[in-house]
Amino acid sequence: MDAYEQKALSELASWIKKVNKKSGKFERVSKQVQLKVNSYIPSRVHKVISESIRSMVGAVLSGSKYISKEKNVMLLSLQQKEEWVKEKVTSHRRTAVIEGVGTGAAGLLVGMVDFPLLLSIKMKLLFEISRLYGFDPNEYEERLFILHVFQMAFSSEKKKMETLRVIQEWNRGNHPEINWQDFQQEYRDYIDVVKMFQLVPGFGAAVGAYANHHLLGQLGETAINCYRIRLLSSKE
Repeated sequence: MDAYEQKALSELASWIKKVNKKSGKFERVSKQVQLKVNSYIPSRVHKVISESIRSMVGAVLSGSKYISKEKNVMLLSLQQKEEWVKEKVTSHRRTAVIEGVGTGAAGLLVGMVDFPLLLSIKMKLLFEISRLYGFDPNEYEERLFILHVFQMAFSSEKKKMETLRVIQEWNRGNHPEINWQDFQQEYRDYIDVVKMFQLVPGFGAAVGAYANHHLLGQLGETAINCYRIRLLSSKE
């Protein structure tokens, strides 16, 4: 294991510790407030989110939408792979910010368009990250892993810990299917509060830019650590 891999392993250990850390009082109160706010979000917004997620899960599992060719990375070191991965995260973050500003500035009707667009940006990023780490999303198991990474990034504390265990067991052949109903509920509960403010005309532009920048950054960090688990577990 080279110096970069040792550093990555240390960062991974810190990330896993953070995921497994029980939330404090502030986080629990925030969750209660979030659930209350969710009840005020228009039902048509919930419907758009649910349908977008259902379509996205179907597209990922069928491999019908996000497959693309990437550079040959088989001979690259982990450091070289992750330099490219971080470039991809930065690029998609920039795209998501521009998209968030545009849809957030328009209010409710156009703002709802942000949900499927942002999902598409996130999934495209995950497919590209998968290839950059040397995995092939043409394979069903890899597409399934991508959905677990997504769920790891945007779910409740309890679900994050459950999904982490799945990811840690992945190399041993444990590949559970995704329940899309649970998947979409976790995602909705995670992002609804911020996204509700994005639907406010004018004010929503700033919120949309910040939210999309934050969400893409979180997805990138989660993906990096999930793939590190698979690549570094055999080197410990």
